[in-house]
Amino acid sequence: MTRPGRPTLKALWQAFDETTFGLDRTLNLRESLPSAVEARARAESWLRMRQVMKPGDVLVITGRGNQSINGVGVVRKAIMGLLPSLRRRGVVKSWREHSPGSIVVTLAPVTTLLGVPKRNREKESDSGQRSIVTPESLMALDPGTLSLLRRLAIRTIESLGVNDVQPFVEDEMQRTFATLSMTLPVSADREGTLRRAILRALEDIEG
Repeated sequence: MTRPGRPTLKALWQAFDETTFGLDRTLNLRESLPSAVEARARAESWLRMRQVMKPGDVLVITGRGNQSINGVGVVRKAIMGLLPSLRRRGVVKSWREHSPGSIVVTLAPVTTLLGVPKRNREKESDSGQRSIVTPESLMALDPGTLSLLRRLAIRTIESLGVNDVQPFVEDEMQRTFATLSMTLPVSADREGTLRRAILRALEDIEG
């Protein structure tokens, strides 16, 4: 029997997790008791957003499923089924059991979504200073977003060992935009999310 006022072991572990990951890097599916479908959709959207904000380790709390049929947690099963799919799509790098009711997920860099290797820092070029036509299909984007997208396209092409990048930049801008648009979660600030994803990718390539 626990003494009044004395924290339980469960509470101590919870406090430790909150300190380690922080509330903004913890998804607690146990509290809202979603269905398997709801949990899967919510986790995918959340993991995609965290990948854009800051890749690294995040904590997904699924609960043990003690009240589920045969003691098999439907939420946990749904999330474990989702993670391999997200790894194939470049969102998740790896995962491991943190406790019987939680999973630590390591998010992949945004460049993994784009299939972009890190740039050879020994090779610098002035490609970014050239006059490159912006694809007409992207003209609705904010000039700042276009500038970042153009820069990422140039860095991506350079990372593949291409010396004269100019003929390929328009197509690469469109490819990158299409890839990110299909994979990023829908949010009120969709273009802001896109910019953050581009910045993360640039950090990965140029870092």
